[in-house]
Amino acid sequence: MARLLSVDPEFTVSGECRNGREAANFLKTNDVDVVFLDIQMPGESGLDLIDKVGVREMPITIFVTAHDSYALKAFEVHALDYLTKPVEEDRLRDCLQRVKEQLAFKSGGLSEETLRSLLTNMGPQAAPAAYRNRLLLPDGVKTLLLDVDQIVCIEAADYCVSIHTGHKDYLLRESMKELASTLDPKKFVRIHRSVIVNLSCIREVIREGRGEGTAILSNGRRLRMSDSGWKAVLASAGQA
Repeated sequence: MARLLSVDPEFTVSGECRNGREAANFLKTNDVDVVFLDIQMPGESGLDLIDKVGVREMPITIFVTAHDSYALKAFEVHALDYLTKPVEEDRLRDCLQRVKEQLAFKSGGLSEETLRSLLTNMGPQAAPAAYRNRLLLPDGVKTLLLDVDQIVCIEAADYCVSIHTGHKDYLLRESMKELASTLDPKKFVRIHRSVIVNLSCIREVIREGRGEGTAILSNGRRLRMSDSGWKAVLASAGQA
Protein backbone atom coordinates (compact mmCIF):
# COMPACT_ATOMS: atom_id res chain seq x y z
CA MET A 1 0.00 0.00 0.00
CA ALA A 2 2.87 2.36 0.82
CA ARG A 3 4.29 1.80 -2.67
CA LEU A 4 0.96 2.64 -4.29
CA LEU A 5 0.61 5.81 -2.22
CA SER A 6 4.06 7.00 -3.26
CA VAL A 7 2.69 7.91 -6.71
CA ASP A 8 0.99 10.98 -5.20
CA PRO A 9 3.52 13.50 -3.82
CA GLU A 10 0.85 15.17 -1.69
CA PHE A 11 0.71 12.14 0.59
CA THR A 12 3.45 11.05 2.99
CA VAL A 13 3.33 7.66 4.71
CA SER A 14 3.99 8.43 8.37
CA GLY A 15 3.89 4.84 9.60
CA GLU A 16 2.87 1.23 8.99
CA CYS A 17 1.38 -1.05 11.64
CA ARG A 18 1.21 -4.84 11.73
CA ASN A 19 -1.92 -5.20 13.87
CA GLY A 20 -4.71 -3.33 15.60
CA ARG A 21 -2.79 -2.82 18.86
CA GLU A 22 0.11 -1.14 17.07
CA ALA A 23 -2.32 0.97 15.04
CA ALA A 24 -4.19 2.15 18.15
CA ASN A 25 -0.94 3.18 19.85
CA PHE A 26 0.27 4.95 16.71
CA LEU A 27 -2.95 6.93 16.37
CA LYS A 28 -2.73 8.03 20.02
CA THR A 29 0.77 9.44 19.61
CA ASN A 30 0.73 10.79 16.06
CA ASP A 31 -1.25 13.42 14.19
CA VAL A 32 -2.68 11.51 11.22
CA ASP A 33 -4.89 12.89 8.44
CA VAL A 34 -5.95 9.59 6.87
CA VAL A 35 -5.59 5.91 7.71
CA PHE A 36 -5.78 3.01 5.25
CA LEU A 37 -7.14 0.18 7.35
CA ASP A 38 -7.48 -3.53 6.67
CA ILE A 39 -10.57 -5.06 8.24
CA GLN A 40 -8.96 -8.48 8.85
CA MET A 41 -5.72 -8.10 10.80
CA PRO A 42 -3.90 -10.32 13.31
CA GLY A 43 -5.68 -10.07 16.65
CA GLU A 44 -8.16 -7.21 16.57
CA SER A 45 -9.99 -6.40 13.34
CA GLY A 46 -10.09 -2.97 11.76
CA LEU A 47 -13.64 -2.56 13.06
CA ASP A 48 -12.44 -3.45 16.58
CA LEU A 49 -9.80 -0.73 16.23
CA ILE A 50 -12.47 1.86 15.41
CA ASP A 51 -14.53 0.75 18.41
CA LYS A 52 -11.47 1.14 20.64
CA VAL A 53 -10.37 4.53 19.32
CA GLY A 54 -13.91 5.84 18.77
CA VAL A 55 -15.55 6.87 15.49
CA ARG A 56 -15.28 10.58 16.29
CA GLU A 57 -11.58 10.26 17.16
CA MET A 58 -10.61 8.40 14.00
CA PRO A 59 -8.93 10.29 11.16
CA ILE A 60 -10.38 9.94 7.66
CA THR A 61 -10.62 6.17 7.22
CA ILE A 62 -10.24 4.14 4.03
CA PHE A 63 -10.82 0.40 4.31
CA VAL A 64 -8.53 -1.80 2.22
CA THR A 65 -9.57 -5.45 2.19
CA ALA A 66 -10.04 -8.49 0.02
CA HIS A 67 -13.57 -8.97 1.36
CA ASP A 68 -16.34 -6.79 -0.08
CA SER A 69 -18.92 -8.24 2.34
CA TYR A 70 -17.94 -5.62 4.91
CA ALA A 71 -18.81 -2.63 2.74
CA LEU A 72 -22.07 -1.70 4.52
CA LYS A 73 -20.45 -1.98 7.95
CA ALA A 74 -17.56 0.19 6.75
CA PHE A 75 -19.87 3.04 5.83
CA GLU A 76 -21.83 2.61 9.07
CA VAL A 77 -18.65 3.64 10.90
CA HIS A 78 -18.27 6.57 8.49
CA ALA A 79 -15.42 5.27 6.36
CA LEU A 80 -14.80 7.62 3.45
CA ASP A 81 -14.07 4.85 0.96
CA TYR A 82 -13.71 1.09 0.61
CA LEU A 83 -10.96 -0.38 -1.58
CA THR A 84 -10.81 -4.06 -2.49
CA LYS A 85 -7.55 -5.91 -3.09
CA PRO A 86 -5.77 -5.93 -5.43
CA VAL A 87 -6.08 -2.14 -5.43
CA GLU A 88 -6.11 -0.66 -8.91
CA GLU A 89 -4.18 2.56 -9.47
CA ASP A 90 -7.09 4.36 -11.12
CA ARG A 91 -9.39 3.43 -8.25
CA LEU A 92 -6.80 4.57 -5.71
CA ARG A 93 -6.35 7.86 -7.57
CA ASP A 94 -10.09 8.53 -7.33
CA CYS A 95 -10.01 7.66 -3.64
CA LEU A 96 -7.10 10.03 -2.93
CA GLN A 97 -8.93 12.83 -4.70
CA ARG A 98 -11.89 12.31 -2.37
CA VAL A 99 -9.53 12.39 0.60
CA LYS A 100 -8.11 15.73 -0.58
CA GLU A 101 -11.61 17.15 -0.98
CA GLN A 102 -12.57 15.95 2.49
CA LEU A 103 -9.44 17.46 4.03
CA ALA A 104 -10.12 20.74 2.25
CA PHE A 105 -13.69 20.71 3.60
CA LYS A 106 -12.50 20.05 7.17
CA SER A 107 -9.85 22.76 7.01
CA GLY A 108 -12.56 25.25 6.09
CA GLY A 109 -13.79 25.05 9.67
CA LEU A 110 -17.40 24.21 8.80
CA SER A 111 -18.59 21.43 11.08
CA GLU A 112 -21.29 18.95 10.13
CA GLU A 113 -23.51 20.42 12.86
CA THR A 114 -23.10 23.90 11.38
CA LEU A 115 -23.83 22.60 7.89
CA ARG A 116 -27.01 20.89 9.11
CA SER A 117 -28.13 24.14 10.71
CA LEU A 118 -27.50 26.05 7.50
CA LEU A 119 -29.35 23.50 5.40
CA THR A 120 -32.35 23.58 7.73
CA ASN A 121 -32.90 27.24 6.90
CA MET A 122 -31.78 27.11 3.28
CA GLY A 123 -34.26 27.92 0.53
CA PRO A 124 -36.30 30.79 -0.92
CA GLN A 125 -38.05 31.24 2.44
CA ALA A 126 -37.07 29.88 5.82
CA ALA A 127 -39.63 27.64 7.52
CA PRO A 128 -41.50 29.27 10.40
CA ALA A 129 -40.35 26.45 12.70
CA ALA A 130 -36.99 24.68 12.80
CA TYR A 131 -37.98 21.86 10.49
CA ARG A 132 -35.46 20.43 8.07
CA ASN A 133 -35.60 21.46 4.45
CA ARG A 134 -32.83 19.05 3.49
CA LEU A 135 -31.18 15.92 4.83
CA LEU A 136 -27.50 14.99 4.72
CA LEU A 137 -27.44 11.40 3.48
CA PRO A 138 -24.36 9.18 3.04
CA ASP A 139 -24.30 7.79 -0.50
CA GLY A 140 -21.25 5.56 -0.86
CA VAL A 141 -18.21 7.83 -0.90
CA LYS A 142 -20.39 10.94 -1.28
CA THR A 143 -22.81 12.86 0.92
CA LEU A 144 -26.11 13.76 -0.72
CA LEU A 145 -28.06 16.90 0.12
CA LEU A 146 -31.65 15.73 -0.33
CA ASP A 147 -34.65 18.07 -0.37
CA VAL A 148 -37.21 16.61 2.02
CA ASP A 149 -39.95 17.14 -0.57
CA GLN A 150 -38.30 14.38 -2.61
CA ILE A 151 -38.94 11.86 0.17
CA VAL A 152 -41.81 9.47 -0.48
CA CYS A 153 -41.68 7.61 2.82
CA ILE A 154 -39.33 6.58 5.62
CA GLU A 155 -39.18 3.16 7.26
CA ALA A 156 -37.37 1.92 10.36
CA ALA A 157 -34.38 -0.35 9.60
CA ASP A 158 -32.77 -1.69 12.81
CA TYR A 159 -30.73 1.20 14.24
CA CYS A 160 -31.17 3.26 11.07
CA VAL A 161 -33.99 4.57 8.94
CA SER A 162 -34.46 3.85 5.25
CA ILE A 163 -35.25 6.97 3.23
CA HIS A 164 -37.27 6.15 0.09
CA THR A 165 -37.38 8.57 -2.82
CA GLY A 166 -38.87 8.02 -6.22
CA HIS A 167 -35.52 6.86 -7.57
CA LYS A 168 -33.31 5.49 -4.81
CA ASP A 169 -33.23 4.41 -1.16
CA TYR A 170 -30.76 5.69 1.46
CA LEU A 171 -29.81 4.61 4.97
CA LEU A 172 -29.49 7.22 7.71
CA ARG A 173 -28.23 6.53 11.24
CA GLU A 174 -31.03 8.24 13.12
CA SER A 175 -34.04 6.99 15.05
CA MET A 176 -37.60 7.35 13.78
CA LYS A 177 -38.47 9.49 16.80
CA GLU A 178 -35.56 11.88 16.26
CA LEU A 179 -36.20 12.23 12.55
CA ALA A 180 -39.98 12.66 12.90
CA SER A 181 -39.47 15.56 15.32
CA THR A 182 -37.44 17.47 12.71
CA LEU A 183 -39.90 17.10 9.80
CA ASP A 184 -42.80 19.46 9.17
CA PRO A 185 -45.97 17.70 10.46
CA LYS A 186 -47.97 19.49 7.76
CA LYS A 187 -46.00 17.49 5.19
CA PHE A 188 -44.98 14.29 6.98
CA VAL A 189 -47.05 12.02 9.22
CA ARG A 190 -45.98 9.00 11.22
CA ILE A 191 -48.68 6.55 10.16
CA HIS A 192 -47.14 3.62 12.01
CA ARG A 193 -44.43 3.31 14.65
CA SER A 194 -42.07 2.18 11.87
CA VAL A 195 -43.32 4.37 9.00
CA ILE A 196 -43.31 8.08 8.18
CA VAL A 197 -44.99 9.13 4.95
CA ASN A 198 -45.07 12.25 2.80
CA LEU A 199 -48.74 13.23 2.85
CA SER A 200 -48.66 14.41 -0.76
CA CYS A 201 -47.72 10.87 -1.82
CA ILE A 202 -50.77 9.12 -0.28
CA ARG A 203 -53.22 8.15 -3.03
CA GLU A 204 -55.78 6.28 -0.93
CA VAL A 205 -56.29 4.59 2.42
CA ILE A 206 -57.89 1.21 2.98
CA ARG A 207 -59.38 0.94 6.47
CA GLU A 208 -59.80 -2.50 7.95
CA GLY A 209 -62.20 -1.94 10.83
CA ARG A 210 -60.94 0.06 13.80
CA GLY A 211 -57.51 -1.50 13.72
CA GLU A 212 -54.69 -1.22 11.25
CA GLY A 213 -55.21 -0.15 7.67
CA THR A 214 -53.13 0.31 4.54
CA ALA A 215 -51.92 3.49 2.91
CA ILE A 216 -51.43 3.18 -0.85
CA LEU A 217 -49.00 5.66 -2.31
CA SER A 218 -49.02 7.27 -5.73
CA ASN A 219 -46.22 4.91 -6.84
CA GLY A 220 -48.28 1.87 -5.78
CA ARG A 221 -46.32 1.16 -2.61
CA ARG A 222 -48.47 -0.20 0.23
CA LEU A 223 -47.68 0.80 3.82
CA ARG A 224 -49.14 -0.37 7.12
CA MET A 225 -51.16 2.25 8.94
CA SER A 226 -52.11 2.09 12.61
CA ASP A 227 -55.26 3.57 14.11
CA SER A 228 -53.24 6.45 15.59
CA GLY A 229 -51.63 6.93 12.19
CA TRP A 230 -55.05 7.27 10.58
CA LYS A 231 -56.02 9.87 13.18
CA ALA A 232 -52.78 11.75 12.45
CA VAL A 233 -53.66 11.83 8.73
CA LEU A 234 -57.13 13.13 9.53
CA ALA A 235 -55.67 15.79 11.83
CA SER A 236 -53.27 16.93 9.12
CA ALA A 237 -56.24 17.32 6.77
CA GLY A 238 -58.19 19.29 9.36
CA GLN A 239 -60.78 16.54 9.81
CA ALA A 240 -59.83 15.26 13.23
